[in-house]
Amino acid sequence: MNEDDTSGERERPRSDAGKTAPGGGRKRGSGEPGGGILMGRPFGVPVYVAPSWFVVAALITWIFGGQLDRVLPELGGARYLVSLFFAVAFYASVLVHELAHTVAALRFKLPVRRIQLQFFGGVSEIEKETETPGREFVLAFVGPLLSLVLAGLFYLGMTAVEPGTVPGVLLAGLMISNLIVAAFNLLPGLPLDGGRMLRAVVWKISGKPMTGTIAAAWVGRALAVAVLIGLPLLTHTGALGNATEDIGGMETVTDALLAAILAAIIWTGAGNSLRMARLREHLPELAARALTRRAVPVESDTPLSEALRRANEAGARALVVVDGHGEPTALVREAAIVGVPEHRRPWVAVSGLAQELTEDMMVPAELAGEALLDRLRAAPATEYLVVEETGEIYGVLSTADVERAFVAAMARPASSS
Repeated sequence: MNEDDTSGERERPRSDAGKTAPGGGRKRGSGEPGGGILMGRPFGVPVYVAPSWFVVAALITWIFGGQLDRVLPELGGARYLVSLFFAVAFYASVLVHELAHTVAALRFKLPVRRIQLQFFGGVSEIEKETETPGREFVLAFVGPLLSLVLAGLFYLGMTAVEPGTVPGVLLAGLMISNLIVAAFNLLPGLPLDGGRMLRAVVWKISGKPMTGTIAAAWVGRALAVAVLIGLPLLTHTGALGNATEDIGGMETVTDALLAAILAAIIWTGAGNSLRMARLREHLPELAARALTRRAVPVESDTPLSEALRRANEAGARALVVVDGHGEPTALVREAAIVGVPEHRRPWVAVSGLAQELTEDMMVPAELAGEALLDRLRAAPATEYLVVEETGEIYGVLSTADVERAFVAAMARPASSS
């Protein structure tokens, strides 16, 4: 299964958009690399196993072990070892699903931050959006396609082994599970892969990516409602193959809980897809030149009160420490200025409140959108020196100002273009 998502923390300026996935999926963005045990780096992309995976692996082992007890009672306690192998093999096939997304993304020159195996499957964190609807469709489709291919390979393997044996049961289970993963991901609603494919089709027809996102997100919300109501109903009526007389109270509660979890994931993912699409639409509004504060140059031994007087006269809101040749060497931190009582400011030199300027803290005035956010994220700081192409000082960019502009952009409704 597969769905888009973003982390639950407060949105901050960053160039990611989100996607998580039960059984396989793509996620654009979500925190920094980590979040589990590093298992390897296929194609140079780190693969992590989240702690929640162990909970699901134990659950799969217990459930599949119970099924094995009915099919192969002679296994005894060894059935749980076989079940554990099945859980690991299933998540290995989920990893293949994720690697399909990853390879396609790398092929399209889209950076992939990491792959993570977690509670409801896997997630490929792709840092940028595709540029065309065709590439979006391919990037979404390759995951379910690989799951179908795996299902076919497991079916061929079943023909080569004796039915009713451990290998036969394992291969049948893996075939069915991969078919379920592929079928679920092909449902046409965000945040599933099928939703990405629907978004690409509507984008192609309308010429507007936001229109595609809105359509696929609302279909995803409809799917969430359908799962919440339909899954318990199908189980209760025996439509999924269970005899109605065998369906007890615990099975009913379990199915309802599973349906609620899946519906919540899909509904939340669809909403996150809309929110991140709105973010991408408004990203170009975050321009370094527009957000930069005018600054005045001061020498390191200048008293803070004198430096502030000069800034007020010039209508500036930032201070840049320069050397004897007028070259910038440090930025006076706004938080440090606030922390100095007014009666002490004539006796405090700006050098004691300044942060040494590094090359990473110098931002071109023309940066905007994703490029600007990537630059700030690469070198975290509270203030940055904004410079023209000629090297001339343009002003100081405050992270707080960028965050306020980000929040304001997110609050504005998105257009359908």
